[in-house]
Amino acid sequence: ILPLSFEDAVLTGLADDGGLIVPEQVPTVTREEMMKWRHLSFVDLSVEIMTKYIPDAEIPKSDLHDLVSRSMSSFSHPSITPLVRVGGVYVLELFHGPTFAFKDVALQFLGNLFEHILKKRNEHINVVGATSGDTGSAAIYGLRGKENVRVFILFPKDRVSPIQELQMTSVHDENVHCLKVRGSFDDAQSIVKSLFADLEFKRSHHLAAINSINWARILSQIVYYFYAYFRVMDSSSSHNDDFSQRVSFSVPTGNFGDILAGHYAKRMGLPVGDLIVATNQNDILHRFFEQGLYHKSDEVIATCSPSMDIQVASNFERFLFYLADDTPATLLQWMDEFTRTGKLTHS
Repeated sequence: ILPLSFEDAVLTGLADDGGLIVPEQVPTVTREEMMKWRHLSFVDLSVEIMTKYIPDAEIPKSDLHDLVSRSMSSFSHPSITPLVRVGGVYVLELFHGPTFAFKDVALQFLGNLFEHILKKRNEHINVVGATSGDTGSAAIYGLRGKENVRVFILFPKDRVSPIQELQMTSVHDENVHCLKVRGSFDDAQSIVKSLFADLEFKRSHHLAAINSINWARILSQIVYYFYAYFRVMDSSSSHNDDFSQRVSFSVPTGNFGDILAGHYAKRMGLPVGDLIVATNQNDILHRFFEQGLYHKSDEVIATCSPSMDIQVASNFERFLFYLADDTPATLLQWMDEFTRTGKLTHS
């Protein structure tokens, strides 16, 4: 597809050819920049990282700071994502947002970002998303009451927790609509993707994406990897001013968006050691990294962690793009094969 501006990428969601949007270049962060960023607040750090991807001509830095500041004001902890030491490991607490989901970090911002862009352009959108639980409630709380935005959330019947279903269905703002789908999250996600694949329908109904297929979601989540790294350094016995110490992250993984943000942070230059993909019985990602087999199972297993009950991780396509040496033709071949056979083998 033709290159897009940041704002166009946010409003487009899924590319017209059905693929996911990635930045043309991943910016590099220098040691000097990390030294300056090390003691910034979460809001100020967010602005510094985001301006690496958002030109000032599109969203001036002062406006971006206002957007981020208002978005993070809904969090109950002053650090937004505090880091806590538990035994010999650190736990990054991502549950201080209005719905207690890590996705609040991105979706509180995305709601305000949508409203900002649409007001400037005098446009409106219909946001369509699928959820395995936490995305839906976080999206609704991020978009409720926003001007020029209507949101439609699809969730699988009997496959989300009672609390998550109540969080979604108890919001009565006029711009919020919930739809229960027979089947799994993958079935709901398939409906959303088919809507975006119908280009005439997408354009005439001004569709936009709220799932982590929206690049702005990933961008927002890059921030807390940097923030967590700096907090680990604060508690370290050495000053580590050369940033030689590496920190590994273990991330519960469903749609691959959260850990993908860590991958981008690492590509930008953050000293990340291992990125550990934690899965449940729906272990297609585990099988890929252990055996090179991205093969769909016959069914999605319902577990006590429904947000991870996913076989087709949408954001994995972005990771495969880099595995394919940034070659769209190779990625297209792989994805066509997976769509046709349900199997992708990588050696």
